[in-house]
Amino acid sequence: MKATLRPHQTRAIAAVRASLLAGCRRPMVSLPTGAGKTVIAAAIIEGALAKGKRVLFVAPFLSLIDQTVEAFAAQDIASVGVMQGYHPLTDGTQPVQVCSMQTLQRRRLPKADLVIVDEAHRWYEFLGQWMAMPEWQRVPFIGLSATPWTKGLGKHYDDLIVAATMAELIEAGILSPYRFFAPSHPDLSKVRTQAGDYHEGDLAEVMAQPTLIGDVVSTWLRLGEDRPTLVFAVDRAHARKLADGFEAAGVSCGYVDANTERDERERIGQRLRNGQIRVVCNVGCLTTGVDWDVRCIVLARPTKSEALFVQIIGRGLRTAEGKDHCLVLDHSDTTLRLGFPADIRHDALDMGKHATSTAAKREKPTPLPKDCPACSALKPAGVRKCLSCGFEPERQSEIEEHDGNLVQLNGKRKAKGEATPHDKQAFWSMCLWHAQAKGWKSGAASHRYRDRFGVWPRGLRDDPAAPDADFERWMTAQNIRSAKARQKHQRVAAQEASHAA
Repeated sequence: MKATLRPHQTRAIAAVRASLLAGCRRPMVSLPTGAGKTVIAAAIIEGALAKGKRVLFVAPFLSLIDQTVEAFAAQDIASVGVMQGYHPLTDGTQPVQVCSMQTLQRRRLPKADLVIVDEAHRWYEFLGQWMAMPEWQRVPFIGLSATPWTKGLGKHYDDLIVAATMAELIEAGILSPYRFFAPSHPDLSKVRTQAGDYHEGDLAEVMAQPTLIGDVVSTWLRLGEDRPTLVFAVDRAHARKLADGFEAAGVSCGYVDANTERDERERIGQRLRNGQIRVVCNVGCLTTGVDWDVRCIVLARPTKSEALFVQIIGRGLRTAEGKDHCLVLDHSDTTLRLGFPADIRHDALDMGKHATSTAAKREKPTPLPKDCPACSALKPAGVRKCLSCGFEPERQSEIEEHDGNLVQLNGKRKAKGEATPHDKQAFWSMCLWHAQAKGWKSGAASHRYRDRFGVWPRGLRDDPAAPDADFERWMTAQNIRSAKARQKHQRVAAQEASHAA
C-alpha cells in the first residue's frame, strides 16, 4: 500500500524544490535512519515523471538495488529498469533507472534529467568526476543520507537540507527511544589510528580477549531480555568468536559478513523475525539497508567515526509493535567518547580539512554522558539520578583539607565510616579501571581502595568503571602526597649520609 507522506517528509520535498528554484544544483537531504528517505525519493521521482523527465537513482551497494525497486513498486512507481550486471529487470527504455555505482563506473552514462544518490555520505571519486562533467552541470544531483558528514562533501554538494533530526523524530514517536548501558571499558590506549578510525588489527586483538567476549554474552543474558539483537564486531574472526560464545551459552545465533549471499542474509533476517534465532553477529555490513525488527544493539566494535556510530545505532531505531525502546549495550566506550546519537549533528557540509569555519570553531562541544557506577546505565550530562536504577550520588562540598594542603574537588571526601555501599562500589570499580589502564597488578587497586577507606575491598563486584573527576582529583592529591613523601625521605637520607661522612 502506498505510504502517506509524513510532515517531515513533506517538508523535505518542499525544501528540495525551494533549493532547486534558488539555483542550487546539488542539494543534500539529511534525515535519520528510519525517516523514510526512499519514500521521499519516490515522491520526487513521481513529480519528475509527471513532467516527462528521466531519473537515475544511484545506490552504493548491490544489496540495495532490489530493495529499492520493491520500495518504489510499493509507492506505485513501476516504470523502472535496473542497471546492475545482468539483472532480470534490465530495460534501458524505462524512464527510471535504479543503478549500482559499480555498474555505472563500467558503462556509458545514460541520459537523465535528475540524479538521486542514496547513502551519499559514501563518497566515490567517480561520482565527483561525473558531477563535474560539463554536460551534467545543469542536471540536479540530490544526495540522501542520515550522516552527510564526510570530509570535503561540501565541495560537491551546495546545500544541506536538514528536514528533521533524530531527537525530533524520537519525540514524535516516529523513531524508537533508546537506553544505553556501558558494561565494559576496554583499554584502547595502545590501539593505533588509521584513516581516522581505530586500526582494525590492533582493535581485534583487544576486543577478542576471552574476558570481553564472555562479558558481551553474560551482559546480554542479564540485560538483553531475549530481544532480537544485532551484534557489531571488529572483523570476521571476532564475529565468529562472539557467535560461538552465544551458542555456547545456549543462545541461537546467526552470522553475516560482506561475503554472505543476499538470499542467505534474507533467510537470517526472517529467522530473527520468527524467533528461531535471537542474535545476529555481523561485521559492518548491516549498517545500511536493514529494516529488520531489531530491539537490541550490541556494540563490540569501538569507533571514532560519528557517522558509523550513528548508522549502527540507527539499525535499532525503527518502531515496531510492542517495542518501547531500543536497548544498546556498548562494550566499546564509544558513547562515552562521542555522546548519545541524537546529540550528534552537523548544520553544515564539511568543506575539507583546511576550511573550518569561524562558527564551527566557536561551537561548544555537547556534554558527554556518564555511566552510573551502580548499574552501568548511561545518563545525560547534568542528570544526577540514574533513570535505570534510581542511584543518585550525594551532593558534597567543594574543599578537602589534606595534610595541610587544600585540594579542589567536586565533592568532599567523607569520613571513612560515612561512605555508602554505592560509594564504595563506585570507588572500587574506578580503582580497577585505573589499575588496568596503567597496566598495574590487581593488588594496586586494592591498596588504593584501602588508602581511601582504611579497609580492604571485600564483598564488592569486580566491575571496572571509568574514573570520574572526583576520583581523578583524589588520585592527583595522592600522587602529590607520595611525591612529597619521597622528596622528604630523600632529603633525610642525604642528611644522614652527610653526617655519616
